[in-house]
Amino acid sequence: MQHPPIVVHQLSATGGRRVTARGRILGLAHSDHDLVVFLEAAGLQDPDEVLDDPAWVEWRGGRAHEWDAA
Repeated sequence: MQHPPIVVHQLSATGGRRVTARGRILGLAHSDHDLVVFLEAAGLQDPDEVLDDPAWVEWRGGRAHEWDAA
């Protein structure tokens, strides 16, 4: 089984989550909006439609759409 191409990593101690696409760091997101902006910049069309699709996005170390400090 292949891993999803987008990974939203665990919450940092100061808030936000690192976002990677195919192993490339896109940035530190503090909201779904930040995540969508990073994915659009990486060339994904309609990224808001894949945020809850486990074939596209893996949310690690916390619930999906959780952005506050750990």
